Amino acid sequence: MPRNPDRRRLLADAGLRVLAESGARGLTHRAVDTEAGVPAGTASNYFRSRDALLGALGERIMERFAPDAAVVAGLATRPPGRELFVDYLRYIVERTTREPDLTRALIELRLEAARRPGLGDILGGTLRQGYQDDVAFHATTGLPGGAFEIALLHYALDGLLLDMLGASIGADTDPDRVVTAFVDRLIPWTTA
Repeated sequence: MPRNPDRRRLLADAGLRVLAESGARGLTHRAVDTEAGVPAGTASNYFRSRDALLGALGERIMERFAPDAAVVAGLATRPPGRELFVDYLRYIVERTTREPDLTRALIELRLEAARRPGLGDILGGTLRQGYQDDVAFHATTGLPGGAFEIALLHYALDGLLLDMLGASIGADTDPDRVVTAFVDRLIPWTTA
């Protein structure tokens, strides 16, 4: 019998709320059932193992972080250049901080994946696909840089988000200033 995708999303969203509130240790199939308001055993029918549940949460985070097609289309109408690159990164920071619990959950899942090889395989696949999609998208923008520069931006933005949404180093630097510096230092822009 095919699984109901709406029910799967409902369960994953409930799991994300449990993860945000209780951390990875508090995330159980039963806790997800309770949070979702479904009969006991429902989550385990959709996600047979803990790794499958955790991996599904990672997939759901990526779905919820997906960019708004209208915003991307608006950006795509602009000529390639430094300001466009900065605005793409600003939009990433906006999307990933709009619902801070999602980003915290992703960070928690990534750390848990280091301890759980099965989750590492599932979540790693999701993250690698996201990175490959970002590289492919970047190639359509006309902006400079390639796969290596996109990887550097991932590393830099992950650190910024960790500092913004976790225990901070206390540099009290405006995130917009940081994003602009990332672009300026990563790509050698020429001025006319």
